[in-house]
Amino acid sequence: MYKNHGPDGRYNLCGGKVAELRKAREPKLSQRGLADLLQLAGLDLDKNAVQRIESGQRFVTDIELKVLARVLNVPADSLL
Repeated sequence: MYKNHGPDGRYNLCGGKVAELRKAREPKLSQRGLADLLQLAGLDLDKNAVQRIESGQRFVTDIELKVLARVLNVPADSLL
């Protein structure tokens, strides 16, 4: 049977890294602040979606991964 989540139950690989990069920014970036930047970049995610991504409760599409990487100023593969 196919499982669409990791052995730890998370639905994405990038959530922890997104949270780490968001918190490392100066000044520190809130989840709402990240959602605002993502919306300015054309990705319609709200603060709750960012929280679910970071906690591993939400899938992340390749399009979303690309925009997250651009907003966080890192290569997309570094989020995986």
